[in-house]
Amino acid sequence: MIQGKGQNARPTMVDVANAAGVSKSTVSRAFSQPEMLGTETVSRILEIASSIGYVPNHTARALSTGRYGNVALVVPDVTNPFFPPLIRAAQMSADLADYCVFLGNSDESWRQEDKLLDRFVGQVDGLLLVASRLSEERIHGHAARKPTVLINRDVRGIPRVLIDSGQGVQEAIAHLAALGHKRIVYVSGPSTSWSNQQRRNAVRQGARDFHLHVDIVAARVASYESGRAVVPTILATGASAAIAFDDVTAHGIMTGMADLGVSVPSSFSVIGCDDVLGAATYPSLTTVSTRSDEAGHAAMSLLLDLLNSRSVGDARITLDTHLVVRGTTSAPPRR
Repeated sequence: MIQGKGQNARPTMVDVANAAGVSKSTVSRAFSQPEMLGTETVSRILEIASSIGYVPNHTARALSTGRYGNVALVVPDVTNPFFPPLIRAAQMSADLADYCVFLGNSDESWRQEDKLLDRFVGQVDGLLLVASRLSEERIHGHAARKPTVLINRDVRGIPRVLIDSGQGVQEAIAHLAALGHKRIVYVSGPSTSWSNQQRRNAVRQGARDFHLHVDIVAARVASYESGRAVVPTILATGASAAIAFDDVTAHGIMTGMADLGVSVPSSFSVIGCDDVLGAATYPSLTTVSTRSDEAGHAAMSLLLDLLNSRSVGDARITLDTHLVVRGTTSAPPRR
């Protein structure tokens, strides 16, 4: 208990300063701008603050410094299993820097995303947009208001972290060609998705390289239900294998095949993307492994650098991908 205070009185910044033998402004910097102080000084102040039970008043800090200690993270579909590892990684990185993360779900709608950002902008210090559905003009507009970092959206002038599906998809095409497949389908994701555009282009390029015929089948949205619903369309193409935009869609395709008595993989091969369900399906799903958690760490690190006035320029970090072969691919059936 701080001497001279009642048992219910909360310790103040002055109490921390007195205990540490530093000024109040030094304590303030230790919490709001630790990069301005020596590492030992910051550690000692934080240790003393913790020992006496001091908790920073973020509202007061925001009024005096214009810094809220919050960042916004917006994703297009919080139910998609690709995003939780990314969200958790970003949140862990933010927590280490004493930032709180406000999470927004745009539900694949650019209007909802725009509305969320307008609501968040008055309460946060920076924005982290994942697979943004906004136009480049609107992204630049929000970035002019708050420091902004993108994941899986390549906009020049905005720091971004990109998961390059090209290598993994090329490996998937090579794998199918080696098994003897001649005709394949790509089941596409949201039309406004940067990742979908990259994967579709990689499938087309890979099909040309290996002399395969490829059909593009559009799923209404990237979901289990959509994957299940497009199976009749897939089979109508005469293809013997499908690469899906993501694992969730691939799982739906596997169920749709089972509904029609088509065995995976002996009668039809299926490959997903993202590697978030691979070991949880039966048979276990062959998929392109992406690194969503690494993307979350890297993007939040870029945003923290921006918030700490470190120059990141037109940063463009690219993470590679690779194919993980499991149990949903085999040689095509003999006709």
